[in-house]
Amino acid sequence: MSSTNHVLEDTNTGVSQEEISQQFKAKKLSCQKLRRYDSLDIESGTLRGHQGHHSKGTEKWSVILQLAFQSIGIVYGDIGTSPLYVYASTFTNGINHNDDILGVLSLIFYTLTLIPLIKYVFIVLRANDNGDGGTFALYSLICRYAKVGLLPSQQAEDGDVSNFRLELPNNRTRCASRLKSKLENSQFAKFFLLFATMLGTSMVIGDGVLTPCISVLSAVGGIKQATSSITEGRIVWISVAILVFLFMIQRFGTDKVGYSFAPIICIWFLLISGIGIYNLLKYDLSVVKAINPKYIIDYFRRNKKEAWVSLGGIVLAITGTEALFADVGHFTVRSIQISMCQVTYPSLILAYVGQAAFLRKHHHFVSDTFYRSIPDPMYWPMFVVAVLAAIIASQAMISGTFSIIQQSLSLGCFPRVKIVHTSAKYEGQVYIPEVNYLLMLACVGVTIGFRTTEKIGNAYGIAVVFVMTLTSSFLVLVMIMIWKTNVLLIISYVLVIGSVELLYLSSVLYKFDQGGYLPLAFAMVLMAIMYTWNDVYRRKYYYELDNKISPEKVKEIAVDTNFCRIPGLAVFYSELVHGIPPIFKHYVANVPALHSVLVFVSIKSLPIGKVPVEERFLFRRVQPNELNVFRCVVRYGYTDVRNEEEPFERMLVERLKEFIRDDATFTAITQNNAEFAERDGELDDGSVNSDNVNEEAKRVEVEKQLEAMEREIEVLDKAWRAGVVHLVGENDVVSSKGAGVGKRILIDYGYNFLKRNLRQTDKVFDIPHKRMLKVGMTYEL
Repeated sequence: MSSTNHVLEDTNTGVSQEEISQQFKAKKLSCQKLRRYDSLDIESGTLRGHQGHHSKGTEKWSVILQLAFQSIGIVYGDIGTSPLYVYASTFTNGINHNDDILGVLSLIFYTLTLIPLIKYVFIVLRANDNGDGGTFALYSLICRYAKVGLLPSQQAEDGDVSNFRLELPNNRTRCASRLKSKLENSQFAKFFLLFATMLGTSMVIGDGVLTPCISVLSAVGGIKQATSSITEGRIVWISVAILVFLFMIQRFGTDKVGYSFAPIICIWFLLISGIGIYNLLKYDLSVVKAINPKYIIDYFRRNKKEAWVSLGGIVLAITGTEALFADVGHFTVRSIQISMCQVTYPSLILAYVGQAAFLRKHHHFVSDTFYRSIPDPMYWPMFVVAVLAAIIASQAMISGTFSIIQQSLSLGCFPRVKIVHTSAKYEGQVYIPEVNYLLMLACVGVTIGFRTTEKIGNAYGIAVVFVMTLTSSFLVLVMIMIWKTNVLLIISYVLVIGSVELLYLSSVLYKFDQGGYLPLAFAMVLMAIMYTWNDVYRRKYYYELDNKISPEKVKEIAVDTNFCRIPGLAVFYSELVHGIPPIFKHYVANVPALHSVLVFVSIKSLPIGKVPVEERFLFRRVQPNELNVFRCVVRYGYTDVRNEEEPFERMLVERLKEFIRDDATFTAITQNNAEFAERDGELDDGSVNSDNVNEEAKRVEVEKQLEAMEREIEVLDKAWRAGVVHLVGENDVVSSKGAGVGKRILIDYGYNFLKRNLRQTDKVFDIPHKRMLKVGMTYEL
């Protein structure tokens, strides 16, 4: 492969054929060895540079500071609004001892320091996938380093994509190799990793349901302090109205109101930190001694089981922490580190310290700590900003839900839904109509059903801690296999941060029957949908792989005199990467005509965030050349936009022309090398060198290759002008005869129900209806 790439680079820089031949002679390459390289390798080898996804670490400080400011409005809305309800959710039965407040404050301080600050800001953010974050980013890193994917769609050429490469340390350890080998050889491990990724995804979607409920309900609940005529029922219905409004405006995109997010959240942080300092100085300055972890030990000694149960309320102080990692793709690691360390972390600490100082003097106000601790002149400004901050926090989680479903869809783990990109300026801002309305119904149902932040908080904690624990598990695999981290550091991470998260997880699970079942119920429903779709998706792929059509069979079909070639370009879509799908045979059996140029297009998702446009298309010929039949693999990352501004047809044709030119160059070089090998053999036998005789023949052969290339490009242009027809395979899937009950339910009922009620291929890829032809076939799986 490296030799071929080297040759092509030489031809692109204008080196003569004699010099090329000398290079081949020096390396003693045979024609047979060169012909082992497929034209697909040549296509991937001629890609120019590593443009696509630039490293964000080289940005100027002015840009980093600007991104840090913008990230405040997008990333920290959820964790920033936690002071609205943390103390109320922790002391559900009131405050029994004055020092319990110090114990809880100490727990909040160390939890905020260990999890969001140390774990996420300084460790997890390093595990980004070329700038993208979240559960899928970690899964993708593992999939690229170890072959743990369940679909046999890997290609050697995938490693040539610039974003695909991993910068690995040189000191490879035995532990990393052993773990990698076990993962690759264990089918159970592959399924478990995919299952864990689906579970983490489902829990984040559960966050997208619960965050709007608890944030809006907590903020609106503050109106009770202004008037006693507002009942709990009215608060619930006001919250429902705000939630419905919030979901109804999703289709307009977040960038329409995005400019106001950062200033509002900055004002929010300024106000809560300022009020925190005011309360600290006014009520009890001694609460700062809660920095001593001794108060945590004393808190557990006094309250025992009740202290352990109260951890479910304290964990709400770190809700939205996963957004630090999930949203890193929209900003940079450095910008999020700056905004967290300089603004968010100190503001939250001051807010909790101030509320603790207030509670030391007013135990009976614990259920309404936030609003009761606000000075009277600041009440209405804080109420307005609190409602706005709650809406922004909800917006961030809703947008994050859309993004993670987009990632799931690209990896075949979610049914087809329409992805609407709402902003041409900001990539990653998407809107999914079906999911939006389902989220709205779920939020309204949860708000009306639970009515109080205490019950919703019980549900919220489980979703938060589950995602954090899964992230830690994936991170340990990354530390061992990819980073080659010292084993003592890995053990320290597991013992300190891992044990803290497991302690919180055990606490939130205790409240399973008090609302904690809700996120698990959401997760189970989503997991059932994702598993059903992914399982049948894999079964279909294996069916097509087992029944694919050989190139020889395609050649027989194309040269058959019973078939006529009609003008035009036909693009035949499938998901099969290795070969031609069986549905083509079904098509030609019913339509005895082929277009003058036929391209089999395979849409493939790589386990990376983005694939640069110039590295997206890979081509391969179906021999002989006169057939004008090609195979094409179009590669996307899990955050790539599928419907580019530039029409897909035009991009396909332009890239195909480039391939034809490169392939002609490769063929000419191969033939020259073959002649050189023959001459080299003659010289070794003592024969006379015949360079002068062969030089003219070489020149004639090159001219023939160029003429053939021009003719082929002309045929392609004529086909393009005659029109493009998109042939889309619509596969009906049924269980095979004699299948078990479980398999019949999975395929005949579960999968087909989802397929009937969701988008079809043409709607997902925006294929023009006037030039689309659907080809139906039934697969028995």
